[in-house]
Amino acid sequence: MTDPTRTFPELTRRRLLAASAALPAAGLLGAPRAALAQSTEPAAMPLARNFALGEFQVSTLLAGTRSVEGPQNIFGMNVEPQTFEQVSAENFIPTDAAQFFFTPTVVQAGGETILFDTGLNADGIVAALGQAGVTPEDVDVVVLTHMHGDHIGGLTGEDGMPTFSNARYVTGQVEYDAWAKQDNEGFEAKVRPLAEKMSFLGDGDSVASGITAMAAFGHTPGHMAYHLESAGKRLLLVVDTANHYVWSVGYPDWEVKFDMDKAAAATTRRRVFGMLAADRVPFVGYHMPFPAVGYVAPRGKDGFEYVASSYQFML
Repeated sequence: MTDPTRTFPELTRRRLLAASAALPAAGLLGAPRAALAQSTEPAAMPLARNFALGEFQVSTLLAGTRSVEGPQNIFGMNVEPQTFEQVSAENFIPTDAAQFFFTPTVVQAGGETILFDTGLNADGIVAALGQAGVTPEDVDVVVLTHMHGDHIGGLTGEDGMPTFSNARYVTGQVEYDAWAKQDNEGFEAKVRPLAEKMSFLGDGDSVASGITAMAAFGHTPGHMAYHLESAGKRLLLVVDTANHYVWSVGYPDWEVKFDMDKAAAATTRRRVFGMLAADRVPFVGYHMPFPAVGYVAPRGKDGFEYVASSYQFML
């Protein structure tokens, strides 16, 4: 007789192996983490998520993904390992590795195709754009939110030629000036050669009607977020304001290795996510789990909770 108190069938090793064999992309199940880490390209995953925002058409683009070992070397650098482990366990994520996502966004607005950031390399962004129905030649404007390599990498191909032959370029004046004073190989190779085609903006300036720059300094000296508004619908591209949905969104004071001014970055996280939570505005985060669209809710007095989008943009 079956035990009426048993909720789940007995999970034997044989049953688990049989179930795993029936799943799609089963080759990934049980694959060594080191093997997965060798690839920056997603396997058997969609590369674009398309949705309407008022009269805008928005697509988030998976330009690459990879696993990285030792996440506390990057996130929560100023907290005790026990705290990092407890928070991770509460959110069902491991502490020995993290999955990184690289998600530019393309927006069709006012007759223009506007691309925000270009991913790690030209091949990745071109492939993702293709799934969104956009060719490199279709891109009218490339907006660079900041100058880290995973945002400027796709500006040119391996041959050094511009990926977006018909585009003009927009970036923050503060950001450009800060990097132009440095001796940075990526900036010199990817960005400076395009300077003649580049225009510069500041906090509150517009890329196009309904698309407004918002200072979100700290991650880099002139890091910018972008506010989209069309027909009463709003969306914020927070870019790298937060780099992880738990360790950064959830705990804004946890230090992130890649934040150049860690105190300013934490202040920016509290301001930006406080606004998003208060106004219940959705956002796209460049490093959130793909498709990288979600919401935030207040969590106690010291943080936020990330809520991934489901069908909100289908209604």
